[in-house]
Amino acid sequence: MMTPREYLGSAIVPGGQELKLYRRGGDHMIVLDRNELMSSRMSGSEKQLALMTIDRLRDGKAPHLLIGGYGMGFTLRAALGALSADARITVAELVPEIIEWARGPMAELAAGCLDDPRVHLVIDDVVAVIANAQGSYDAILLDVDNGPDGLTAAANDRLYDAKGLQAARAALRPGGILAIWSAGSDDAFTRRLRSAGFRVDEVAVRARDNGKGPRHVIWFAQKG
Repeated sequence: MMTPREYLGSAIVPGGQELKLYRRGGDHMIVLDRNELMSSRMSGSEKQLALMTIDRLRDGKAPHLLIGGYGMGFTLRAALGALSADARITVAELVPEIIEWARGPMAELAAGCLDDPRVHLVIDDVVAVIANAQGSYDAILLDVDNGPDGLTAAANDRLYDAKGLQAARAALRPGGILAIWSAGSDDAFTRRLRSAGFRVDEVAVRARDNGKGPRHVIWFAQKG
């Protein structure tokens, strides 16, 4: 018999949609309507978002990364494990309850990552954080939705339209990387990245650490 899901909390995202946090046994999941946005059972591609970005940085000395969307912290923890002690990571999370869950019912999963001295947490829309930055970041890692064709907020389109991509490019240092996680491929978005002046590499990554599960996509868009 399947272990029943235990409801732990909910959060309203801008636009009025509701995120719900559940636990089943030792696993956690964040759900929007009937869509499971993220699960502690599938973290492989979120970790690779960090690891493959860091591998692509030309100069790995004390980089400054911006992570848009804390989620369940997989990308942040992977980045912390791969970066030097003098690196910096800014985390922009729009929904305060996500951080409350990380410090509360998912504290064991978070493993103290938000308290790492290299981490600066900002409760704000990553769109605003990017808009206020000029040449500040070696990499911007975005995992704020299901990708360019978002589910949680139409406002996320501002990240992925031509104006949003130009803002991200301006926020990067020369040679910096804009890395975007997506549940699936999107040829039109690849073309949009190139039109914004990026060199683009689209990589398919499995959802699970063992190389199984759904196939997700990460775009690595490098500023010349």
